[in-house]
Amino acid sequence: MPTVPRHSRWLPLLIAGLATIGPFTIDTYLPSFPAIAAEMATTEVLIQQTLTAYLIPFAVMMLFHGAISDAVGRRPVILVGLGGYVLASIGCAMADSMTMLLICRALQGLVAGASTALSRAVVRDAYQGVEAQRQMSRVMLIFSIAPAIAPIIGGALQTWFGWRANFWFLSLFGALLFIACHRYLPETLPASARQRFAAAPLLAAYRLVALNPKFILLAGTSSLSFAGFFLYVLSAPAFIYRHLGLTAHDFAWLFMAGVIGMMLGATLSGRLAGKFSARRTVWLSFSIMFAGVAYNNLFYLAFPPQLPWSVAHQVIVATGMALAMPSLTLMLLDLFPRNRGMAASLQSCVQSMVAGFVAAIASPLFSATAATMAFGGLLFALAALMLWLAYLWLLRTRGQT
Repeated sequence: MPTVPRHSRWLPLLIAGLATIGPFTIDTYLPSFPAIAAEMATTEVLIQQTLTAYLIPFAVMMLFHGAISDAVGRRPVILVGLGGYVLASIGCAMADSMTMLLICRALQGLVAGASTALSRAVVRDAYQGVEAQRQMSRVMLIFSIAPAIAPIIGGALQTWFGWRANFWFLSLFGALLFIACHRYLPETLPASARQRFAAAPLLAAYRLVALNPKFILLAGTSSLSFAGFFLYVLSAPAFIYRHLGLTAHDFAWLFMAGVIGMMLGATLSGRLAGKFSARRTVWLSFSIMFAGVAYNNLFYLAFPPQLPWSVAHQVIVATGMALAMPSLTLMLLDLFPRNRGMAASLQSCVQSMVAGFVAAIASPLFSATAATMAFGGLLFALAALMLWLAYLWLLRTRGQT
């Protein structure tokens, strides 16, 4: 049963809105890469590093958002984060140099993580058991729309108003979320459950969470499962413009494939809640993901990149990924019932660091051809499976079957 006030019927929608900050901040301006490079007199490779400039501070600050919220509550941290996000987005829109754009992107990363990480903690605060998985799946369902519509909005804004309009849009989106959360978001962490924010107990709590082998393996499994899908998101300019020979208006092909898969996976996760165990659900998700990456690699052995076949795998891979995420997240958060904010932050930190690696290294490395991108997706899926098998082995060795 929910532990939040009954008037908070909009809570799942608010949580989903907070979770979409990340994909909107990453995906909206992807169609503008060539335009930004032209205006800033630089290369698209350097523009790619604006993703890294956002993701690395995003990951680092994850170490603090959750811990602070465990001490003072979720609501004030979310509101401060949203306020800072609006200001940083305005800075990006007004940037007159590459240096200024990179700095403002880093500032976006410093504050955006509060919304992303704490949205998960709020779900776990407010709901228990099967209902928690259902609510997490509903949030995932709404969240899954963002990666599809963000580049469509970005492509339209780029065509009509230029690349700066993308960041004005993000500032408006952040402001609307701030107003909605200020009015409707309840505090889901009661005072009796809060932790003292002090250096010694904070470091002890970090060690408790970060050095827990179950946490490491579960966080790694979820992050690497996401990385194979995210490789195509971050490499979208190369995939759409170079490999498929399309335009800014055609980003929907790739992103709609992903959103369809995420919606299918989230819906399936909600339907299986209470019927399948978490571990059985994760096994099913891996079966689906590997069907997608196998098809994608086999396709390029015989055919060149072409629509719709070159994006079909994203439907399958995203279905498996979205099916796994609620179960993996709840398994991870339930390891630390008194430090869920910190656990959610550290999970988001791991995922963001992996995403930063994808942006800085994996995307430039694998995006040379459509076939190498498919191979990169396969490698990430295999790495995720290895960590999942290691987690199950650890449970068996400790008698936790």
